[in-house]
Amino acid sequence: MRKLVKRGVSRREFLRVSALAGAGVVTVACGAAGEPVATAPEAAPAAPAAAEPAAPAAAAPAASTSQYSEAPMLAELVKAGSLPPVDERLPSNPMVMPVAESIGTYGGTFRRGFKGVSDRWGPTKHIDRLLVWFDQSLNLQPRIAESWEVNADGSEWVFHMREGMKWSDGTDLTSANVVWWWENIMLNTEISPGGPSAWMTSGADKTPATVEAVDDYSFKITYADPKPLLPYSLTRQNRDLFAPGHYLAQFHNDLTEDVAAMEAAVKEAGLNAWTELFDAKRYWYNGPDTPMLGGWRATNELSSELFLMERNPYFFAVDAEGQQLPYVDEISHRFFEANDVFDLRIINGEVDFQARHVQLPSFTLYKENEDQGDYQVFVGKSSGHVAVQLNLNTPDDRLREFYNNRDVRIALSVAVDRNALNELIYDGLLIPRQYSPLSVSPQAYPKQADAHIEYDVDAANALLDGAGYAEKNADGMRVWPGTSDAISFIIEGTDAAGSVTEDAVNQIIKYYAAVGVSAAYKYSERALYTEHYQSNNIEAAFWGGDRTVVPLAAPIIWTCEQPDRPWAAAWSLWKTSNGTDPNGQEPPADHWVWTIWGLWDQIQAESDPAQQTALFHQILDIWAEELPMIGYLGEGPTLVIVKNGVKNYLPGFPVDDPTGDEHLLNTETYYWEA
Repeated sequence: MRKLVKRGVSRREFLRVSALAGAGVVTVACGAAGEPVATAPEAAPAAPAAAEPAAPAAAAPAASTSQYSEAPMLAELVKAGSLPPVDERLPSNPMVMPVAESIGTYGGTFRRGFKGVSDRWGPTKHIDRLLVWFDQSLNLQPRIAESWEVNADGSEWVFHMREGMKWSDGTDLTSANVVWWWENIMLNTEISPGGPSAWMTSGADKTPATVEAVDDYSFKITYADPKPLLPYSLTRQNRDLFAPGHYLAQFHNDLTEDVAAMEAAVKEAGLNAWTELFDAKRYWYNGPDTPMLGGWRATNELSSELFLMERNPYFFAVDAEGQQLPYVDEISHRFFEANDVFDLRIINGEVDFQARHVQLPSFTLYKENEDQGDYQVFVGKSSGHVAVQLNLNTPDDRLREFYNNRDVRIALSVAVDRNALNELIYDGLLIPRQYSPLSVSPQAYPKQADAHIEYDVDAANALLDGAGYAEKNADGMRVWPGTSDAISFIIEGTDAAGSVTEDAVNQIIKYYAAVGVSAAYKYSERALYTEHYQSNNIEAAFWGGDRTVVPLAAPIIWTCEQPDRPWAAAWSLWKTSNGTDPNGQEPPADHWVWTIWGLWDQIQAESDPAQQTALFHQILDIWAEELPMIGYLGEGPTLVIVKNGVKNYLPGFPVDDPTGDEHLLNTETYYWEA
C-alpha cells in the first residue's frame, strides 16, 4: 500500500495548476428549452425582486409515455407492475433542470466519505434544495415552486407548486402539506417551544407569519411587516415548509390513532418523550420509511458504516430531453474518522465526487496521484476563513471579563503574523483578512476585511497592559489581576491531532504566548463539541467562518445566530430560541449586539438591494470596530475531487454552505460519461 505523505505546494505551482483547471470557467448551460445561455459563475448575485412575479420554469411536454423516459432500474419496476409509469409519477409541469455541459445518461454510483451521524450535512446537501435555487450566476430560479407572486412591500407571498408532484412514497404533495407543517409542527409548543422563530416578522414585535392554502397547489405566507428576503430562506431546507402528515401523524401525540404504540416506540428507541421520536422521524436520513422530496432516498440509517441513498422514483424534474432525473442511481457515504484515511481512499480511486473534507494542504498529494486514482482536482473559491471565537458568554467570570474587553480582542488579532502563518501552514495560498464577505460577493467590504490585521507585537502588548492585564509571572505570562494565576483558556475544535487545522491553531497559540497569553487546543468529536456549545460550556473555539458568497442568504454568523461559531454562544441560543433555551442569555440592554440585530431587522424589511447592502455594511462597521470573532486568513482556493468520467460539474465556482457547496449546479444532473 502506498504510504500516505502530505506535502506542501508553492503558491506559484498552485496558481499554475488552478489556472489550468479553471480555463473553462465561463461555461454554456442548456436552458429549459435547450438553448445555450452563456454564464459567468462569479457574477454578482441578484437579490430577489420584491415587486415582480418570478418567471415560471419552461413547461415540459404534456405528460405521455412517449415524451418522458426513465432510468432502466425504474423501467424494470414499471414492467413488473410494482411502480406506476413515469408520466404518472411526474408532475404535470416538471421542472426542466438545466445542465452545465451536456444531456446525461443513466446509471452508476457516486462514492463519497463522511464522519458519521454528526456529519450528516454531507448526505443532506445532495437533496435539501427547496422552493427556489440558484443558477450559475447565483440568481434565484423556481424549483419546487413553479412560480410566485409578491406584493409591493414584500409582506405577502403566494407560491404555486407543481401540480401532481409527489412524495417519495407516491403520495400527492399539495398545499395541505404546508398547512400541516405549520399547524402541527411550527405552532405546536411541545415540538417548537420557541414558536416559529425563523418565520417571524422582522419588526420589533416578532409576530409569526400566517400560512394558508389558497388552493390545492398554491399557498400564501403573510407577514405583518415586509419580508423581501424570504426567497433566500426557501433555498436550502431539510424538514421545513412541507411535512408528510400522512406518515408523521402516527408519531404526533395530538394526532396518532394509537397512543400506546407511539409510547412503546419511544421506549424502544430509548427516548424520553414523544417529541424526540417525532423529531427523529422527520429526518429522511434516519431511515428509509420517511417520505421525502429529493433526488435520492435513504435505504438504511445514517448511523451505518456505509450510508446508502438510491434514486427517488417520484423526483419532480427532467432534463431538456424529457429524461427523469437524477441520472446517477445511487450515492454511498463510507464512514471514516481520520482525514488521512480519507486521503488514502482518494488517491486509491475510491472517491468519485466530493469537496467536503478534501484538504487544501493535501493538494500536492492529490495532484501527484491523479493518474493512479483516475480523478481530477477541480479548484474553486473557498468561503471559509481561519478564525478564533472567544466565547463572550463563557461561564468563567474572569475569562468573560477578559474576552469582553475589545482591546483584548484587538490585541490577539494584531499579535499574530498572518503572512508567516499563511506561508508556514497554508503555503501562502490564503490572504490575510478578517472574517468578511469574499471579494467576489456583492457585499464585499475591504474596510472590515482589513481591520486590525497588521502584525504589531508592541501594539498588542500595549493594548493588553492598558486593559488591566500588565502583571506577569516568572515565565513571562500574564496573570489575573491580584493573583498569581496565569491567564489561560482552552480553544476547542473538531480537528484531531495531526491535522492542518491543529497545526494552524497551535501556531496561533504560540503568537498568543509571545504576548503573555496562555491557551491550549483541545480536540472534541463533533457530537461532543455540539453538546458543549449548546450548553454554553465552551471557552473558545477554532472553527472558521463561511457563508461569505451570498451573505444576505445566511448572515447567521454575523448576526450572532450560529452557536457552533460560539463568539457569543448564550446570546445566540437566546436569540434563536426566542428566549426559551435554558442555556441562553439575554444580552445587556446597551450592548452593540442589539444594534446588529436591529440593522438586520431593517435589512429584512428593505426591498432595495443597494440599501440592503448599505445596511449590511453598517453591521460590518461594528465588526470592524468590535471584532466579535478574530479572523486571520481567508479567500483561499477550495478543492473538489472529480473522478474522470463524471460530467456536468465544473471548476471555478465558489463553494459555500448557502449555495450547497459542490451541489450548486444541481447534483441530479451530474452523471457518468461511460
